[in-house]
Amino acid sequence: MKLDRRLFRFWRRLPLTSPRLWTRRIAFWAGAVMVALVAIAFADLADEAQALFRLVTTPRPWLVLLIAPAGMALSVLLTRTVFPGAQGSGIPQVMASLHMADPRHVSRVLSLRVAVGKVLLTLLGLASGASVGREGPTVQVGASIMQALGQALRLPRVETQRGLVLAGGAAGVAAAFNTPLAGIVFAIEELSHTFESRTSGMVITAVVIGGIATLALSGNYTYFGVTSVGLPLGTGWMAVILCGVTGGLLGGLFSQILITMARGLRGPAGVWIKRHPIIFAGLCGLVIAVVGLASHGATYGTGYAQARLLVEGNARLPASFFLLKFLATVASYLSGIPGGIFAPSLSVGASLGSWLSTFFTHTPARAIVLLGMVGYFSGVVQAPITAFVIVLEMTANQQMTIPIMTTSMLAFAVSRLVCRRPLYGTLARRFLIETEPAAILRPAPLEDP
Repeated sequence: MKLDRRLFRFWRRLPLTSPRLWTRRIAFWAGAVMVALVAIAFADLADEAQALFRLVTTPRPWLVLLIAPAGMALSVLLTRTVFPGAQGSGIPQVMASLHMADPRHVSRVLSLRVAVGKVLLTLLGLASGASVGREGPTVQVGASIMQALGQALRLPRVETQRGLVLAGGAAGVAAAFNTPLAGIVFAIEELSHTFESRTSGMVITAVVIGGIATLALSGNYTYFGVTSVGLPLGTGWMAVILCGVTGGLLGGLFSQILITMARGLRGPAGVWIKRHPIIFAGLCGLVIAVVGLASHGATYGTGYAQARLLVEGNARLPASFFLLKFLATVASYLSGIPGGIFAPSLSVGASLGSWLSTFFTHTPARAIVLLGMVGYFSGVVQAPITAFVIVLEMTANQQMTIPIMTTSMLAFAVSRLVCRRPLYGTLARRFLIETEPAAILRPAPLEDP
């Protein structure tokens, strides 16, 4: 009898037969599916929000002068009063949470309440004409779902709870772009800056399960369509250098502007912005409206439609588009509303590549569009591996692997000349200082030296 009890207890403790571990596994798998479902619904709602904005403003374009400032001001008001922790893209909050020791601080930025606010206020921004994306917010939403799951399971180890957050963020990227490999690389290169066997297993499992759910519901699609264009050797490779340098400079400039403004301007202007954030958001909305009118409505929203047309070779945009989209995205982010920069950055990069292609008459324009896209995106996020993996997976173009990789690495190096610190790491570190200063003293810094 004693032997039977010992065997029973031994059987219950085995990893493959433990009921407790299987309960956690099933809950974890259900959480990964939930992240994918929310990401799909978020994408559909984002399209509807942009369609609503076009429906209202197309007959009367001047209405944007009222809608954009009012929408930005309302979004910031709700962010500060009802959904604190939902501001910005959400990626810095996820990165900061991985270094927090106090669960209460983590819950302030990763909770179901914050996730709901993130979705609703991002949709409000898109319905108001803001140049924001949903991909960064999806990272915070995915991490929040997994954080809530960890609390429900009452996991004893802090490392396991952080692994869930990391897995949720990775699944969010994978589901948002339908790029499983990019989700894994993003989690390792950008979110955690480390590779651990326990954590990597959770990340890969979440991405695979979320990917299966996305495939079942949305089909096997590519984010920007399929392009089979290649880049011939010789003069065509001059485009790699030009796109890498130009994209790195502009991307670094974009990041430096955001970092400088996050630190706060000196003098009366900086004091006024801190005292009147809602009015400042309204002024940013006015800038977005004016830029949108100057571009005949092209700079509103994510920029996904314009980027896809350029990648597929079905459109040519004026040279001013990437500059106006750049300004609209800066104003949108500085306003403090919830919203990401992934899709707008890819749109700016694609239009930059389209403009640069005019200098290479014997090189396929679509190839240079891809180079401009990865060059600018890598310059902004300063995560070169993530950048070229995302672009490769989003376009399903293996012929451009080496040119895209080269452009991404070159843009990263050039961007560091303009902006010495990575955007997300710097914003996360600042957020962490404000929330939990003691975390900065612990190892695993958020910024590269």
